[in-house]
Amino acid sequence: MSGKPRLTYLNGRGRMEPVRWLLAAAGVEFEESFLETKEQYEKLIKDGVLMFQQVPLVEIDGMKMVQTRAILSYIAGKYNLYGKDLKERALIDMYVEGITDLMEMILMFPFSPPEAKEKNLDSVKDRAINRYFPVFEKVLKQHGQDFLVGNKFSWADVQLIEAILAVEEKIPAVLSGFPQLQAFKIRMSNMPTIKKFLQPGSRRKPPPDERYIETVLKIFKK
Repeated sequence: MSGKPRLTYLNGRGRMEPVRWLLAAAGVEFEESFLETKEQYEKLIKDGVLMFQQVPLVEIDGMKMVQTRAILSYIAGKYNLYGKDLKERALIDMYVEGITDLMEMILMFPFSPPEAKEKNLDSVKDRAINRYFPVFEKVLKQHGQDFLVGNKFSWADVQLIEAILAVEEKIPAVLSGFPQLQAFKIRMSNMPTIKKFLQPGSRRKPPPDERYIETVLKIFKK
């Protein structure tokens, strides 16, 4: 065992991508094991490795962690990305939960039936522009700091830059009315650890393609 966190998931974004982002932003190297068949997934369940019979699975500090939120909060706490006190932590939690709600729509979009794609894309655009991004635009403007919480880089910043880039892939002009978020995106993208993660050849996964969608359905379909 190398001592590096080991991530077990499919070779794609899904629910593991925020974990990859957070580890990369913290400057932590990690290893990955990719599920390609239903048999591999069922073996993990049979071996008792998956507490709730679900992935993502992250092996870290002698633990076999499941549940994305638990994994992320542990990593954030371990690498000092979770605020300095309970109030800052509560803010980070609220921001992260909001971003996660938006990202859930992005996560499910590739699995939309063809006739629903346009409608679902309109929903993503509407939620991003009218519900979620205005919150962060206001936060950044009101306290005039580089980061969302306490003027210190945190888990919330990592989740937000991931969400911005994911939405922009589908709606390139989505930030046109949000000057604070445009500046935030530039700042975050130039932070050394994030800049490295955004380079070709990094552990960042590309948008889901047909092969990834087929693999998901093959492994998890009842």
